[in-house]
Amino acid sequence: MTPILTDLIQSNLLTREQAEAVFAEHREQGRSIQEIAVEQGFIDEQTYLKTVAHHLNTTVIDLNAANAKPVIPAAIARMYRVVPVSMSDSVAVLAVFDLPDPAATDDISFALSCRIEYVVAPKKQVEETLLKLYGKAEDSAAPLSVFDDADEILNADDLEHAANATPVIRFVNLVLHQAVKDRASDIHFEPFESEFKIRYRVDGALYEMEPPPINLALPIISRVKVISGLDIAESRLPQDGRIQLDIAGRSIDFRVSTLPTQFGESVVLRVLDRSNVQLDIDNIGLPDDIRKPFLEDIQKPNGIIIVTGPTGSGKTTTLYAALQRINKIETKTLTAEDPVEYDVEGIIQLPIRDNIGLTFASALRSFLRQDPDVIMVGEIRDLETAQIAVQASLTGHLVFSTLHTNDAPGAITRLIDMEIEPYLIASTLEAVMGQRLIRTICPDCRSAYQPDEAVLALLELKKEQVGNQPFYHGTGCETCANTGYSGRRAIFEYMPISDPLRAAIIDRKPTIALRNKAMELGMRTLREDGLRCILDGYTTVDEIIQYT
Repeated sequence: MTPILTDLIQSNLLTREQAEAVFAEHREQGRSIQEIAVEQGFIDEQTYLKTVAHHLNTTVIDLNAANAKPVIPAAIARMYRVVPVSMSDSVAVLAVFDLPDPAATDDISFALSCRIEYVVAPKKQVEETLLKLYGKAEDSAAPLSVFDDADEILNADDLEHAANATPVIRFVNLVLHQAVKDRASDIHFEPFESEFKIRYRVDGALYEMEPPPINLALPIISRVKVISGLDIAESRLPQDGRIQLDIAGRSIDFRVSTLPTQFGESVVLRVLDRSNVQLDIDNIGLPDDIRKPFLEDIQKPNGIIIVTGPTGSGKTTTLYAALQRINKIETKTLTAEDPVEYDVEGIIQLPIRDNIGLTFASALRSFLRQDPDVIMVGEIRDLETAQIAVQASLTGHLVFSTLHTNDAPGAITRLIDMEIEPYLIASTLEAVMGQRLIRTICPDCRSAYQPDEAVLALLELKKEQVGNQPFYHGTGCETCANTGYSGRRAIFEYMPISDPLRAAIIDRKPTIALRNKAMELGMRTLREDGLRCILDGYTTVDEIIQYT
């Protein structure tokens, strides 16, 4: 239960049952407490705002009558949805429409270098004033002032001094905060000869920020290296690190990778939002005809289950969801991962460290002496790892792993190419899941249209196969930054290894023959699952053509 709901109950403005219903919907859908409570008719907006004001020991104001000016950076105002009402050297008074997170208050105070006080205003007034003060364009680099000393960096001490300069600290913090707010999966810092680019990957596509001055590339990259525990004086070799931060009350991990380039170090941060990951198998989007056999297979006492797909296709999430479902007190589960992405209570997780000889193969050998029931190997990369996984399966363990192949049948060919005997593959492999992540259409600008012959030809469909079934696309709006897309979902192909397939594996049939046999036995391909998503209005033709 949140503090504001507790206040509403204590003030007899909501019953406990109403508050619990609001909180349940808030957790499930991610919408604000205020929006849900007002929408359900439990309370009116003015009463809610007065409760927020009482909690903050402040007042409700008419923001239209206030002399608000854009005295704080646009990135901060938009990120935290606050309107600057007044500001001095020591205090900033900000208008909010809901109870701010204490962590957000700390972040704003740190960024502005002053104490924060709040007043409360209606949501519509806050949003309209933000638009009036800052417009539609968002410049996340706005708070970065020119750091003149950046051209004078000569040695490691100068580098550390530059990395710890207040403007650089503020800028890097805002970049990380903005990435989390925008649901970015990766942040790219890229130095070029005449510019320094910063890009976010959101829903699989890269978007560029307003670039900071080129002379700040070295201080900014050094700052990232400092907070991720890397050697700032080493710029000739790639390095890997990790940042753990609490942002807006959420635990966020950033996996950091540096790469020396012609014009400086390129740095990429993978954003891992622990609060955002869906570890429930019912929430990963499995169609009913795949969900049932998959649940049956992951309950088996032994065998190998493989998830395939390119990097960033959601393989790890699918594996975690499977492990979470079978994670019971009577089951011992061990995982070897590179690196450990999410902590799961009750599962022993081992990070791989190739630099000290702790490889997937050596970890697996040690696992077999730990009396496990279930083993998860982050990836089968070589013959030795594959052999030990097969041996583990033959000795009564259930093994989960991933392979980088284009589709489910390709996993079998890859294992044979690794020189695993086909009869061992046939006797141990239980199922292969192929998957991709596709962008979903923005619900706020989704529009129907009738596909023409050219569009249908791309999907190898005929007009009579779809009839008058409409297709959908996003026209672009402010919600989706005019992309037409918002969020992603997975498409799947599931290939259980039945006796006819086992016979084909032993006969060393090629991938195309295995695929045809699997389709004959009822496997729906990635393209066919993509067509289902098109017809159901989840995604566009372009997405399915691109990813299948």
